[in-house]
Amino acid sequence: MIRNMFVLLMSLAASSALGKTYFKETFDNDYASRWVTSDWKKADGTAGVWGHTAGEFYADAEADKGLQTSTDARFYAASAKFEPFSNKDKDLIVQYQVKFPQKIDCGGGYIKLLPSTVDQKNFGGDSPYHVMFGPDICGTTRRTHVILTYKDTNHLIKKTVNCETDQLSHVYTLILHPDQTYEVRIDGEKKESGSLTDDWDFLAPKTIKDPSQSKPADWVDAAEIDDPSDVKPADYDTQPRQIPDPSATKPEDWDDEADGEWDAPMIDNPEFKGEWKAKRIPNPAYKGPWVHPEVPNPEYVEDANIYQFSDIGAVGFELWQVKAGTIFDNIIVTDSVTEAEEFLAETWGANHEKEKAAFEAQEKAAQAAAEAERQKAADEAKKAADAAEADEDDDEDDSHSEL
Repeated sequence: MIRNMFVLLMSLAASSALGKTYFKETFDNDYASRWVTSDWKKADGTAGVWGHTAGEFYADAEADKGLQTSTDARFYAASAKFEPFSNKDKDLIVQYQVKFPQKIDCGGGYIKLLPSTVDQKNFGGDSPYHVMFGPDICGTTRRTHVILTYKDTNHLIKKTVNCETDQLSHVYTLILHPDQTYEVRIDGEKKESGSLTDDWDFLAPKTIKDPSQSKPADWVDAAEIDDPSDVKPADYDTQPRQIPDPSATKPEDWDDEADGEWDAPMIDNPEFKGEWKAKRIPNPAYKGPWVHPEVPNPEYVEDANIYQFSDIGAVGFELWQVKAGTIFDNIIVTDSVTEAEEFLAETWGANHEKEKAAFEAQEKAAQAAAEAERQKAADEAKKAADAAEADEDDDEDDSHSEL
């Protein structure tokens, strides 16, 4: 009895240590039973249709299937719900895999963490969310968005977090800790971390410039002044900026009556000294830069729960893509960093080298096909040129025969 109780307690402790996974998605062939495609943008004909595929290169044709955008210049929106939870006093980890095989030039690749109240059939760009996380690429903008909602306002991280832009799969991981710190990982490697209060403008500043203070009128903040003993030389301004070119001569064919009086072209005068300026010396009255005194900001209110979301109940993709083809896969929402790391190792970690090899083989085959096509075109052009030359020779022979 005591032994059984000990085993049970150990099992519960191990389970607690591992944490809880609230949602996990590998997009197997049954994925449609868990995901709802939104009707957003269907009315105006700009809603895209999601596909389910591993793409043209992969490690495993079945295991690597994901949700894919299929048509260029379309909006895409789909979501999946799970049992709602709060991340109060717990880590929150959102992790997913995304691949841009289409050489994306403009389009989103981010995921959203949503409240359980999301209207899935109308989920779109205006739907409230808790977290928006992942790569966004358009022109020169190539960054990993980390947007957190606080008091109904969406706040973008102040730091620029780079993203991956090649055609292979990459895994994006966001970790929020109860101590109000965060970490962004790509392919398991830390790319950014810090404090929520430092790297976002969630709160009003702790201090503000004292409104009752201003720089004294007699404050001297000029570090240097003109030397009062330095006087401009009397002959300084006697030389003009430009002079006639002394090496120029009037052209021999110049006609004064027809062309007017000839003037030599002007050149910069090597003797010209420019505007005179007195030498600068240290200002004996200099007091240094004036620093505006600061006082506590009455609008600042400390909040130890910025990291916390009380109702997390869905994930979704809401995107615009100029060039479609993006594939999303292997989502996990958990309160265990270990669980997320193990899922990364089981999926991307086990397959990325195979995927890379498949991609390189495809690229090599495409290059070989392009070279073969180029050679074929060159051969056909040569045949056409040879045939044309033969026709010309036959025409010449016929001409000689008639003569």
